[in-house]
Amino acid sequence: MSSKPSSTDTQTWDENRNVIRSRKGGWVMGEAVYSHGYNMMDELVGHCSYRQVVILNATGRMVSRELAEWIDTIHICLSWPDPRIWCNQIGALAGAARCSVVAATAAGMVAADSRIYGGKTLIAGVEFIQRVGRERQSGKTVEEIVKAECDKHGGKPFVMGYARPIAKGDERIPAMERVTEKLGFKVGKHLELAHEIEKCLMRDFDEGMNINGYMSAFLSDQGLSPVEVYRIFATFVTSGVTACYVDTVEKPADSFLPLRCDDIDYQGKAPRSLKGEDNN
Repeated sequence: MSSKPSSTDTQTWDENRNVIRSRKGGWVMGEAVYSHGYNMMDELVGHCSYRQVVILNATGRMVSRELAEWIDTIHICLSWPDPRIWCNQIGALAGAARCSVVAATAAGMVAADSRIYGGKTLIAGVEFIQRVGRERQSGKTVEEIVKAECDKHGGKPFVMGYARPIAKGDERIPAMERVTEKLGFKVGKHLELAHEIEKCLMRDFDEGMNINGYMSAFLSDQGLSPVEVYRIFATFVTSGVTACYVDTVEKPADSFLPLRCDDIDYQGKAPRSLKGEDNN
């Protein structure tokens, strides 16, 4: 890709030179602080939850308190204080190295921005269930769709939003189903479809839905796009990372997972003397 700016790019740069423009909000000194058209002090503070504002800033839309509470609650399911999880492990190592809590948590959050565990799996999960919904509308059966997905992986049930690498089932789904019912949400078309997919996978592979599949379908039923879900959950692992940081920062320095030299499985050349060798 060429790094040379086009004439259009140059015009854009000139138009934005020495000025900052925002379509999202800002502080008008002596008047108000705005966010997406809302006067924050008069219309948001004391009138909505913090999570509603997070979603507003991520999507430009003010959602109901019920949906904001649902999203708030599922954050509890997505960030555990377990240092075996890789983003949490970074927080724990940062605590052992006596980094700041902000550096530790930010590093763990960046590490979770992954295609196999973390934020990008949410994009993939929402994209999958919405694509399956379109394929279903075009006339394909759920069985055909599931078979095609499994065939991509040699007949194995590697379907986004289903199965888990270690455990069977997902204890978070029943917990969130109780929350969904309590908050008055109905089962929508994407969630119905997600359960149909699960039936096929249970029948053929004894593999069920995981929390990604459940939340991707639920949030699709709320009209959210893959990118919007990704933005809403940008910091979802921070609580668990912080907990693991606090755990190790209160222990002796460098005491988290220390290694001896003989713990390393070295498979290179055997040790050799440098005496008489050409060092060039």
